[in-house]
Amino acid sequence: MGWWWRIKFLTENHSGVAGVIEALLLVALVAVIISTIQLVYIPEIMEQREADHMDEVEKQFSDLKSTIDLQTVLQRDVPISSPITLGSRELPYFVTARALGELEIIDNTTSRVETDFVSSIPLTSIRYQAINAYYLDQTYILEGGGVIIKQYDGEVMDVDPAISFENRTNEVRIHWILPQFNTIPGKSATSGFKTCFIRTNYSRETTYEGQTSYIKIYSEYLDAWNTSLNRILEEPVRNGYIKIYKNPPSLPQYVYITPGSKNLYVIFTVANIVAQIGPGAVVS
Repeated sequence: MGWWWRIKFLTENHSGVAGVIEALLLVALVAVIISTIQLVYIPEIMEQREADHMDEVEKQFSDLKSTIDLQTVLQRDVPISSPITLGSRELPYFVTARALGELEIIDNTTSRVETDFVSSIPLTSIRYQAINAYYLDQTYILEGGGVIIKQYDGEVMDVDPAISFENRTNEVRIHWILPQFNTIPGKSATSGFKTCFIRTNYSRETTYEGQTSYIKIYSEYLDAWNTSLNRILEEPVRNGYIKIYKNPPSLPQYVYITPGSKNLYVIFTVANIVAQIGPGAVVS
């Protein structure tokens, strides 16, 4: 009987070792699956989340422009709050990073518009800077009535400013409704990942008009402005009535609009918009 018990003992001991090995293999398999998800699929998911967030911010800036255009047209001193989503949260249960954003109202700027009869009209702006962890960083700027998108490889005017023209017999007459932002100390900037609100209200407007030999647009986003203006004023540019180009050609400092075969007449409607970030009363 002794030999039979020894065989049984060895058999039972072998089964126990096999069970431990199976458990270790299962743990290793789960670890491999989780690692694969973490290293391969999670970055793709997070990149798509941040790309969707950029699309959301683009829509929010378009809505903000529409709100300001409406306030300017109606000329009503009624505050309106517009949401801007600064970032996005981490993905639960996995190792991920938040996407953050910075929002700023810039009313002290060197960007401006110049003509013969107006020495300087400031090009104030509302700027959002994305700080993404997976998707490329982008900047959205509401400047001069247009929405600009900038990233590492260039910039584009996503929504054109409120510029129109009349093609008359001897002149091209340009109309430009130009919002000018004034903000309140302590209410001009914020950062984080949550949704914040920009409160805007119409205050007043000033009109400048006259015949001019040039319009100069100084901005950090000359490529966007040059492309947009050539698109908006395509007909008079194509027919040689006016010229639009970056100047000087070797090292551009401004976008230049000059008369061609016709005179150039411009009407600026500068709408003063009081803006602030966050709660509180908007002071005109």
